[in-house]
Amino acid sequence: MKEAVVRASGAPRVVEPIVVGVDGSGSSLRAVDWAADEAALRGVPLRLVYASLWERYEGESLAEDVGKPSEQVRAEDIVRTAARRAALRRDGVPVTTAVLPEEPEYALVREGHTACALVLGTRGRSGVVELLLGSVGLAVAAHADCPVIVVRGAHDNQVRAGTAGRVVVGVGEQGADSAALRFAVREASLRGATLEAVRAWRCPAHENTDHPLLAGEPARLHEQQAAEVLEHALKGVPEDVDLRRDTVEGPARRVLVNASHGADLLVVGARRRPGHRGLQLGRVSHGVLHHSACAVAVVPERV
Repeated sequence: MKEAVVRASGAPRVVEPIVVGVDGSGSSLRAVDWAADEAALRGVPLRLVYASLWERYEGESLAEDVGKPSEQVRAEDIVRTAARRAALRRDGVPVTTAVLPEEPEYALVREGHTACALVLGTRGRSGVVELLLGSVGLAVAAHADCPVIVVRGAHDNQVRAGTAGRVVVGVGEQGADSAALRFAVREASLRGATLEAVRAWRCPAHENTDHPLLAGEPARLHEQQAAEVLEHALKGVPEDVDLRRDTVEGPARRVLVNASHGADLLVVGARRRPGHRGLQLGRVSHGVLHHSACAVAVVPERV
């Protein structure tokens, strides 16, 4: 299938697709549903990618009927099934597929170089390909150049996007320059959803006092500072966005996980330090990926 292009000032440019990591699990199929909806909202193509080093485990073992490694045959069947599911979900969204004999985390991070977003399920099948948080999913979220959306599971094997009409974003130290905030604003606008901007705050233990006349002062000061940070960060949000501001006392991980209940999407930022090879995923992002009640988008923040 030809790559989708749009015209800008008379010159064509490639439209970045939404890339989905698929492995045949129910979780990855739910990710396909989410990604198909997202592609339709954005007007971009969908790319379904299966990656596995099957040759390392199977050697030259071939499927008798087609003369290909049996894992490759299975992988091709998986991406065809995923493509059919995407077409049924959102007819008209262009879909391409790829089966790559590579480590999944490396393949998906590379695919993210030319994607507008990567979408993964929370938990894959056991074995060679395991889109399981703590391994491939965390590695991709920690290293991708583009936003990574991790779709939480559902008992009925379905994803119903946009049912809550609410997008939550954690507002950190990046303030108005936050890529996560810009991403959340766009997602809320695409969905016609309320954008809930949350700033967590805490009163340091050494400022607490047991004196009844002073006990509330440190807390009020820190809450006021949080409100000021939040207001400054949101000054550029378009007026047509239905915006809700929320300052909440407590650890950011707990505050955001609580806010994720009844939301369509939780958006957090992850700092990217040039030249740093280790996992670039903070405690807050790590925590919400494991415990959020809704899909989580991890958006790279350059420092």
